[in-house]
Amino acid sequence: MTSTLSLPDGWDGLDPGAGGAGPPAEPDDAALLFARVFRGDDGRRALGVLRALTLDRALGPDAPPDALRHLEGQRALVLHLLALVERGRAG
Repeated sequence: MTSTLSLPDGWDGLDPGAGGAGPPAEPDDAALLFARVFRGDDGRRALGVLRALTLDRALGPDAPPDALRHLEGQRALVLHLLALVERGRAG
């Protein structure tokens, strides 16, 4: 005997999980958090490393499309982090 499990279509069928992570952080909370994490000389140096690995890097003309997409994803993440840090520092 087989049983079939009926799940709702779309987003309703996804399990949000029970990780206990709590409610999502407010945008201002995230900005303040990242400003604290990246403050001081070590924070400045860490952001410099992230910039050098992503924003200050250029791939050659023969770079495969997957490498370009990967680098652009990294750049987007670093730019997001930098924006959070600046917003958090501004208060």
